[in-house]
Amino acid sequence: MSRKSESLDVVQHLPQMLRYARALVRDASAAEDLVQSALERAHARRATFRDGADLRAWLLAILHNAFVSAERSRRAAAARDAAAARTAPVAAEPVQEHAADLQLVQAAFRRLSPEHRAVLHLVAVEGLSYPVAAAALEIPVGTVMSRLSRARAALRAELGGAEAPARPRLRLVGGEDDR
Repeated sequence: MSRKSESLDVVQHLPQMLRYARALVRDASAAEDLVQSALERAHARRATFRDGADLRAWLLAILHNAFVSAERSRRAAAARDAAAARTAPVAAEPVQEHAADLQLVQAAFRRLSPEHRAVLHLVAVEGLSYPVAAAALEIPVGTVMSRLSRARAALRAELGGAEAPARPRLRLVGGEDDR
């Protein structure tokens, strides 16, 4: 058989492959995908086809093996998903509230004076000690401590006022305040 006649034979077997695929997967679109996958495998393995063998049987066997492989993959993925669902927390904190809280903190931080923002950033965000922050800003350590205290008080006043609903307190970390 020449390669041209083999490809014509493959085209002749497409209706049978599609019928078999529909019987296996019970969905027209999935059946077409399965036939496509089987044809790709057949093309990749065309050197294994023996002259004189039944091409239809060979193609249907490849189709069946593609279906079995896809089913195994689907079942393995379902088992992984089920295992992940069993180990995942049942409830999660709403991400939107956290993002909204962070936006409030960012807005309050931006409203601080430049001096207070600088000290608060260096100590609370960057984790610098008071003496290192003082050296970076070229101000006395006592001034760093004073500005930091005022900046934190301003943030607390703005974010945790009496009319605000009870929420977990935001805690600034870093520097000497973590004791």
